[in-house]
Amino acid sequence: MSAVHASPATAARSTTRRAPSIPAPTPAPRPRLRVVRAPAQARTRVPFVVTCIATLTSALLGALLLNTSMAQMEYQRYELATRLSQSAQAQQEMRGRLEQVSAPDALAGSASALGMVPSATGGYLRLADGAVLGNPVPAGQG
Repeated sequence: MSAVHASPATAARSTTRRAPSIPAPTPAPRPRLRVVRAPAQARTRVPFVVTCIATLTSALLGALLLNTSMAQMEYQRYELATRLSQSAQAQQEMRGRLEQVSAPDALAGSASALGMVPSATGGYLRLADGAVLGNPVPAGQG
C-alpha cells in the first residue's frame, strides 16, 4: 500500500533508478547476406510427350501395315483358290475325256480309222530271253 501513497519525489526517484538499469534499445542487427542457389530447373515434359506420341504413332503405323498386308494376302489367297478350282475343273474334264478315249469301243474305232485290222491269233514275247510264244500270224493274211 505504500506504493499507492508514495510521494511524487519517491516516484521520480524510483523511475530514475530504473532507467539506468534498463539498457537502451539497440537497433535490430542487419540480416547477414548469403548466396542463394538458383532454383532447381523444373523438368520439362517435352521428351515424355514426344516419346508417347512416337510410341502411339508407331503402334498405329504397325497396325495399319499389318492390316494392309493381311488384306493383300487375302487377295492372293482368293486368286490362288480360284486358280486351284479352275485347275481341278480342267483336270476333271481331262479325266473324263481320257476315259472316253480309252474305252474299248473308242480304241477299236480309232484303230480302224488308222487302217488297222483285228488279229485272230495272238502271240507273246518273253522279255527275259526274247522268245516268241504262240503262233503269231500277220493280221491281213489270216
